[in-house]
Amino acid sequence: MAKKENGNRVRDALRAGAELPGPASSPVGPAKKAKGEEKLATAGERLSALQEALYAEGTAGGGRSVLLVLQGMDTSGKGGTVGHVLGLVNPMGVKYTAFKKPTPAERRHDFLWRVRRELPAPGRIGVFDRSHYEDILVPRVSGLLTAAERRLRYQQINAFERELADGGTTVVKVFLHLSPEEQLKRLRARLQRPEKRWKFDPSDLEARSHWTAYQEAYADLLAKTSPDTAPWYVVPADRKWYRNWAVAELLIEVLTEMAPQFPEPAYDVDEALAALKGVGVVG
Repeated sequence: MAKKENGNRVRDALRAGAELPGPASSPVGPAKKAKGEEKLATAGERLSALQEALYAEGTAGGGRSVLLVLQGMDTSGKGGTVGHVLGLVNPMGVKYTAFKKPTPAERRHDFLWRVRRELPAPGRIGVFDRSHYEDILVPRVSGLLTAAERRLRYQQINAFERELADGGTTVVKVFLHLSPEEQLKRLRARLQRPEKRWKFDPSDLEARSHWTAYQEAYADLLAKTSPDTAPWYVVPADRKWYRNWAVAELLIEVLTEMAPQFPEPAYDVDEALAALKGVGVVG
């Protein structure tokens, strides 16, 4: 039976640990699609209200923000999560960045350089579709990083994320855990449906051929870069509806704990209401 979602149970249940939840499991929350979609609609209302308060707080000089980092194998649903979860809130308060292969100009800088340029401003929810973790995953699987270089990057990333936390950015890192069987179905669907073919990239097959190596890389990454200040959460991603609900709830828990506040107006509300009565419409 699925656990009940209350308090910090979603974060507790999905926090990365020694064992990963199954890609089609329900470690916490709804176990059926109908209930999950119903709860996502309710979650959307709560998430929207919290995000509005954070955005308003930022406009009044508040320095806090949220950074949602989404990592996962191809077709795990990074873009879909953004559409279904962040699509529930005001887009003015969201900064979305999809990281591709570094350009020649980006390669001339430290690997965190391009990431720093895309961090969310105060009051915003930033979303990274892939992230600085690609600079460990891909070169590791490709054999371009030594063990010593990998350890150095882990240290650099942990220091970077600690710096973000100290500066008021709450980092929420999500690994969308997909099974190879489900990925095969989704890749096949992209090829069989004309309206989905634009999403297919032949390089996806290259990454799939190294599935085991990527899983080992993710396991190591989750173990080495999950401090209390910026922990990893593992979200089962075989079922899209569960993935969307879980990510929405993670954000709600984080924002609820942050308790963003609407700023007090710098004017007298009663005077403004009285003045409004005397203002007519011209023309």
